[in-house]
Amino acid sequence: MKILFAASECVPFIKTGGLADVVGALAPTLASAGNDVRVIIPMYTSIPEKYVSMMKHVTDFEVDLGWRKQYCGIEQLDMDGVTWYFVDNKYYFGRSYIYGMGGDEYERYGFFCRSVLNALPVLGFQPDVLHCNDWQTGMIPALLRIQYSHLPFFSPIKTVYTIHNLQYQGIFGIKQVQEVLTLGDEYFTSDKLECYGCANYMKAGLVYADEITTVSPSYAEEIQTAYYGERMDGLLKARRAQLTGVLNGIDVNDWNPATDSLITCTYTVDDLSGKAECKKALQQELCLEQRPDVPIIAIVGRLSSQKGLDLVERVLTELMQDDIQFVVLGMGEAKYVDLFSWAEQRWPGKISARFRMDVNLSHRIYAGADIFLMPSQFEPCGLSQMISLRYGTIPVVRETGGLRDTVLSYNEQSGSGNGFSFFNYNAHDMMFTVRRAVNYYQNRKEIWHTLIERGMTGDYSWNHSAQVYLDLYRNLLGQADTIGGTEEKAAEAEGIFPQDPA
Repeated sequence: MKILFAASECVPFIKTGGLADVVGALAPTLASAGNDVRVIIPMYTSIPEKYVSMMKHVTDFEVDLGWRKQYCGIEQLDMDGVTWYFVDNKYYFGRSYIYGMGGDEYERYGFFCRSVLNALPVLGFQPDVLHCNDWQTGMIPALLRIQYSHLPFFSPIKTVYTIHNLQYQGIFGIKQVQEVLTLGDEYFTSDKLECYGCANYMKAGLVYADEITTVSPSYAEEIQTAYYGERMDGLLKARRAQLTGVLNGIDVNDWNPATDSLITCTYTVDDLSGKAECKKALQQELCLEQRPDVPIIAIVGRLSSQKGLDLVERVLTELMQDDIQFVVLGMGEAKYVDLFSWAEQRWPGKISARFRMDVNLSHRIYAGADIFLMPSQFEPCGLSQMISLRYGTIPVVRETGGLRDTVLSYNEQSGSGNGFSFFNYNAHDMMFTVRRAVNYYQNRKEIWHTLIERGMTGDYSWNHSAQVYLDLYRNLLGQADTIGGTEEKAAEAEGIFPQDPA
């Protein structure tokens, strides 16, 4: 099968969130199964030089964007069995930020969507499945259907669109999007691209993609309700027959306490002595009291209300009266930076916060902490709770989205479970659950050790989920003998870049 992933970020090249981890891990897994897998992302300035130096320039062409003609270069890098393409345009992607700060996001990612489609015949690559991710690629299925599908090269291509976080939709003015992408008024109606008086890139993907996926089964159900649906619940319910929740995995080679070169001491489920050394080193590094008996509770991720930090804020003073230590790593909203900065001064030696993106430190925190706190208001999938389980750090989570699918609260009667959870979005419910976990850590060592064993021996790889995606692709394509395009069609379409349905 020929599969092309289009995304706005991807590890190891560029990352701001979980989307990058997903694409960077899923693509090589699918390639290892014998598929021709390729990934295309923007060529950002902040991509490390060690990868830029490995790239080769394969082609360049002009992209019509409204009245403009913009340069588009395609750089290529082959690694891990995957062909990685990078869309080069210094005006759009040679900036000090990835996204979110400029006033022309509709144009930057409109250019990216157009460039992805225009590049295919030039590259001579006709994917069976074009798999798009989040709002930045939402216009690809729409443009393909509206402006390209009448061409023989493009007509067989099927599209899959994955929602990683429904909250971020790419909402812009209709006139600006119309002008940049040459789309007529007839496409900006409530059943197509218009959404509450605006153009919506996420909605474009949801309306025009052949299949829709999201990153956990529970989230797939939740987003069909008004509470979680971000005003898209009606559309998602209408397309529920094409909506599938596929649980994310993690890169089990990168996140492996037995081989992790970034932690102080490696360890396994059969020999946990290294975890104690990691805890001791973490306390020393973060200026916490050097005590092996006190539980370290960790938070790693974006500092925002979505992550449930308003619950933490409400009961932090009460929690810090307990015999615990607290570690926070992340960037985000100023009020939470201020909260944890104040807390460091209020409880020196008991709490430590680092306000940055630091992958190396995150490895050391997962290895050295005892409890991982993730009380999210909503969580499409979440990777942190799976990473913490793999490192023998017991998660305390709210039962939502992927957290509900991966963390089962310990049941005293049946003995089942691999962590602790609470259902209501309530600060004192969270505090009670944290204290329940601390009680097991301090007073029920045999049960705590069982939870560590269950966490570290769980399967968090992409193997199962990759097979689900392959089955979805095959069902979408119909018969196996329809898989694959021809070089003749690629040659026929080369140089044809439609800008108008006519």
